[in-house]
Amino acid sequence: MSQLIGSGSEWTFDLLEKFDHAIARHAEHYGLDTYPSQIEVITAEQMLDAYSTSGLPMRYSHWSFGKDFIIHEQRYRKGFQALAYEIVINSNPCIAYLMEENTLPMQALVIAHACYGHNAFFKNNYLFQQWTQANAIFDYLVFANNFIEDCEQKYGVDAVEETLDSCHALADQGVYKYKRPTQISLRREQERLRERMAFTDKHYNELWRTLPSPGEVAENGQGANFPAEPEENLLYFIEKYSPVLKPWERELVRIVRKLAQYFYPQRQTKVMNEGFATFWHYTLLNTLYDHGQVNDAFILEFLHSHTSVIYQPPFESKYFSGINPYALGFAMFSDIRRICENPTKEDRRWFPELAGSDWVKAVDFAMRNYRDESFILQYLSPKLMRDFRLFAIADHEKDEELEVTAIHDDAGYKRVRQILASQYRLENVIPDIQVVNYKRDKDRSLVLHHRVYRGRTLDGTNGNAVMKHLARLWGFPVLLEEVGDRGESITYLRAEP
Repeated sequence: MSQLIGSGSEWTFDLLEKFDHAIARHAEHYGLDTYPSQIEVITAEQMLDAYSTSGLPMRYSHWSFGKDFIIHEQRYRKGFQALAYEIVINSNPCIAYLMEENTLPMQALVIAHACYGHNAFFKNNYLFQQWTQANAIFDYLVFANNFIEDCEQKYGVDAVEETLDSCHALADQGVYKYKRPTQISLRREQERLRERMAFTDKHYNELWRTLPSPGEVAENGQGANFPAEPEENLLYFIEKYSPVLKPWERELVRIVRKLAQYFYPQRQTKVMNEGFATFWHYTLLNTLYDHGQVNDAFILEFLHSHTSVIYQPPFESKYFSGINPYALGFAMFSDIRRICENPTKEDRRWFPELAGSDWVKAVDFAMRNYRDESFILQYLSPKLMRDFRLFAIADHEKDEELEVTAIHDDAGYKRVRQILASQYRLENVIPDIQVVNYKRDKDRSLVLHHRVYRGRTLDGTNGNAVMKHLARLWGFPVLLEEVGDRGESITYLRAEP
């Protein structure tokens, strides 16, 4: 029987260190592969500040971060929202912010949740391995912050904010979905900045640069289409080809683009990331209890908080706001363990390779190789669909009544799983907009296509507002054409600088 680590509600830094070491030993036993952890205990005020900058320290200044701070602060002071127990940063070392108001059991929970659950997910999930650079993010934040401060001194705060406003409006369209970014250190980033600035100062001549080369002129005398293939990353195209941006403005576009890419995997793994971290804080703290390292009072307080985290309000509740990602993710990872350890006849039919296998390896494999959409398609079991009481209905405007299209049978399970998975597909949230033509040999206008997905067209008010930002960065007319499933033109949006 192991010795009790600590009890009661009051924590000290010595106790936090002891719990961290104990949890680390059990995490190692389960094979969790993590970055080194760095724990920071912060106040509620500092947590609100971290909210406003998405948890990133040393993030550059911008009025929108201050606005977010005020909104969160007012809601917190009036009791309309609580604060997170922790914030964790995808970095190496992995930094976890813990609230100083937490009790000792809560501090142990968030250490297990953030420093081992989220940490292992950040290090090993394929999306984070492809799209983020945990070793370089802090160096890049320092570079970006220093560069923007220098620009504010040289060109004025208003000019910098105007450019950043436009970049932020296009941040969702400033990521690569398929092209893996190169890994660059702070020193190399600074070297590349100097090289870009020197090249621009030496060779920049907008009139000659935008003229078509002989190889781009077709036999009929018209310039060849540019780009040759549609470009999905609008901020990248603006950074490279905008006829009007100054060198420092191009670098601001690049900074916003890089940070948007950093957050790209997190938008696709909310259910998995939170579910994995919740699964492991539950497993690790129960392991502490099984080894006699915490007492009954400790584990009861932990279970009370854990139950609150994974609570799923029923759809008729005033608190219902969709499926709780903590609840769904935790249930799915726990179900993987159940299927491995105690499979039913139904489980063996639906998951023949999973049933009876090593649950630690199965959970690790799922964490590494999926995102929310594919995770749900692969692992959402009929049992969980029954537990969550999931079914599908069709709500068509032309029909007077709702139609139940999927119930709890084999066909219904497959249908429900597909519909739920599709809700986590980015195309349902972020419009697919691509550059299809830059008329550089004519009026330098920019032509974009929005591929309409499932009949969802752009909102005219927001679309026109974003188009104005795009036209400001481009400096010439911008035309956005919405294209239907059969290639037909649906509508146009046009903006002038």
